[in-house]
Amino acid sequence: MPTPASAPTPTPTPNGFTFKDWEEHPVGPEGVFPRLARATVTNAFTGALTAPATTCAYTVAYTGDSTGTFTGMELVTGTVDGREGAFVLEERGTFDATGTHCTFTVVPGSGTDGLTGLGGSGSFAHRYGDTSVEYAFDYAFTDAAAGAAAVPATAQSA
Repeated sequence: MPTPASAPTPTPTPNGFTFKDWEEHPVGPEGVFPRLARATVTNAFTGALTAPATTCAYTVAYTGDSTGTFTGMELVTGTVDGREGAFVLEERGTFDATGTHCTFTVVPGSGTDGLTGLGGSGSFAHRYGDTSVEYAFDYAFTDAAAGAAAVPATAQSA
């Protein structure tokens, strides 16, 4: 996956994230296709999901110079609708010369503290050159301990 371009200080979208750090390492020989790489990434989320610095690890499969697929796990520590805690997102996506498309799902049972019982999924599309990426996140909290039903919420970008 091509490394996102760095920009001085991006203006975040209401439900968006910015790349704070991107480090990629080849796995196996370079210059041949298909080929694999590992990437570690730090993102900063704003909006309904707020996290100043996530931790993400991707496995990237290049099928060409700027095309391929990726999977990853992202540890998010922050808030969702003002509730604090941590959870993990499982991510899958594709990329080409124009940008990246990704879907993600909350790993069941990964929510801690105020985010216990969090479930949901979302997506984003990143165009190369953009400094902030809008995301959509449909989520619900299930508080089994209190006997409450799921409380659905949506964080959609306009």
